[in-house]
Amino acid sequence: MLTRRADFLAANRGLRIARPGFVLLAKPNGGQGKRYGITITKKVGNAVVRNRMKRRFRELLRAHLPELGLPDHDHILIGRDGGVERAFDHLNVDLAEALGRAAAGKGDRPRRNNFRGAGKKRHAGAGQ
Repeated sequence: MLTRRADFLAANRGLRIARPGFVLLAKPNGGQGKRYGITITKKVGNAVVRNRMKRRFRELLRAHLPELGLPDHDHILIGRDGGVERAFDHLNVDLAEALGRAAAGKGDRPRRNNFRGAGKKRHAGAGQ
């Protein structure tokens, strides 16, 4: 299981597959085997909700990684807001599909920069 922040940040530069309940990140780890990590932001809910979601994700990963996980890759599940209400069977199918897409190298488009005005210089009173 991944615990170091550096591993999570490195995985963010790999394949990204979004599903309704989670986002899967997959990145080669240089021969360290199949590793996984789970992260859920405070936007998702309170601690009880986040811990329940982590337990569900752990169980999904234990079931699918041995057979469908990419060899020598880090797999990270990022919980999304609708993930806790999503039926476990649906999450099961979603993870199998996401791992299949990752194995085929079919990730989603890279994320765009969410900071508005990135690269633009703004001055107080400019243009007014």
